[in-house]
Amino acid sequence: MCVNNKLCPCGTGQSYVDCCGALHSGARTAATAEQLMRSRYSAFVVSDEDYLLRTWAAKHRPASAGIDATDRWLKLEILATENGGLLQNEGVVEFRAHYVGGVVHERSRFIRENGQWVYAEAL
Repeated sequence: MCVNNKLCPCGTGQSYVDCCGALHSGARTAATAEQLMRSRYSAFVVSDEDYLLRTWAAKHRPASAGIDATDRWLKLEILATENGGLLQNEGVVEFRAHYVGGVVHERSRFIRENGQWVYAEAL
């Protein structure tokens, strides 16, 4: 899916290239746990499995991110965030990710690993 000239799927209202696209390409890293959560949702939308695996905590990283290219993601709702700020090392983001046929509702734990935010696990 080409989203380069479109709004970012994560819902910030920014263009994809200026928002999650910059994280996916490695031009920037996520500054907060919520920003990483948004970028990981967008990675599912654009089927960027490499990014998902790169941003998964080493201790919990699976062999595959489980992307299904036939999934049609519709929108992301951030319901709550706990910690996960610029100067913190751990945070939790609760979200709902809507797709054709259902919703994923999760509280996710994020940690800093080698100075970068990574997804640790679902709580």
